[in-house]
Amino acid sequence: MRDTTRQKYLDAMNRRGDLIQQADAAFSEGNVERGIDLTNQAAAINPEIEGYRALMAQEEKFAGVSAPAMDREARDLAEERAEALRSGGRVTFSAREVADALGLNLRDSTTLATGTLLKPDRIGTTIHENVSPVSSIIDQVYVQDLTGCQSIQEPLLLADMEAQGADVATAAGTARTASDPTFGAVKIAPYEVSVTSFVDRNLSRLTPVAYEEKIRSIAMRALRRKVSAMIYNGDGQASNNDMYGIKTAVDVSGTKLYKTVSVTAIAAGILEDIVFAYGYDEEIGGNARLFLNKADLAAIGKLRDGDNHALYKIIPDPGNANTGRITDGGLIVPYTIGSALTALSGSTAGSADIQTMLYGDPMNYELGLFGPYSIRIDESVKAVERMNTILGDVMVGGNLIAKDGFCIATLAKSGG
Repeated sequence: MRDTTRQKYLDAMNRRGDLIQQADAAFSEGNVERGIDLTNQAAAINPEIEGYRALMAQEEKFAGVSAPAMDREARDLAEERAEALRSGGRVTFSAREVADALGLNLRDSTTLATGTLLKPDRIGTTIHENVSPVSSIIDQVYVQDLTGCQSIQEPLLLADMEAQGADVATAAGTARTASDPTFGAVKIAPYEVSVTSFVDRNLSRLTPVAYEEKIRSIAMRALRRKVSAMIYNGDGQASNNDMYGIKTAVDVSGTKLYKTVSVTAIAAGILEDIVFAYGYDEEIGGNARLFLNKADLAAIGKLRDGDNHALYKIIPDPGNANTGRITDGGLIVPYTIGSALTALSGSTAGSADIQTMLYGDPMNYELGLFGPYSIRIDESVKAVERMNTILGDVMVGGNLIAKDGFCIATLAKSGG
């Protein structure tokens, strides 16, 4: 019965994935109507998928679930880590393991809709979770393993060469005007991130493999959420930043690596203003997407014309509720929701500029993993509450690696 249910579940997932790919192709070709139709077909499969998930969960509950088959070496390592955690020891995960657990591909981006931390897979446990997902920006940026580096400097082309033209007879025998490219560099340095999570002490009664997996997934999810916020906002230091966010990115000379576009409120034309402010005179935002607070997405969806028709149509991705598309006639703007971003719809001009929505290619941001991620369990912090404390530490870094790599919608300060 279970094999049949799982096969139906996988078939439904594959059907939905095929429809999403077809929708992406239709949108890329400018066939908005077909893209919307295919997206709706994919969304219609969601209840079927959720039904199979619920059925498999019930089968696990009543039939008794054993952990998925693991190779002996992986199982021994998991059990060894579990015992170390139970005895108050510290375990470490390599940068490769951290990247795998975060759903990231080193030196590349991944488009996983769900990962071990967005919705952790259960291993031999009936503990159910209903936690807020993590902004998918962490799945979309450029990632590198920088283990062993104190810091790195990525070279940057700031200005290209410019060819010169001249009349042949006039230019003969004269020196041609030089036009050299301008180079710069961006620094990516390690910044310590610590995560603290509390779990019920009864969690330790799980099998060693399930216990190790559960502790790891909880700690990795906390790390994933913190790093996602820092990709947007940086490390929060007033000066001498170590990890730069998109909104704080500068090169080694202190020059900003992003553009700004002035906005005042969520109103008709705001997406066009942002989209056309990004990129160069020869293009319209290749591979770019909009990053915004959910409140701003809702405000965009509420915009109406004189006949009470929606100005923009919001189409969530069926496989990932954190992402989707906003359409305005032929304009298609992919989006990602980020709760760490400031909502323009709830802001008023003050004594300083307010950075709100971001628009750009997420691959213009590099996230570096500097070494392993260590986790330990402390039983004393919340002993009275019968809670164990998960303590994790890792070093990460980041910065934009392209001049004008993002455009930031900015509400100017009052009187500015």
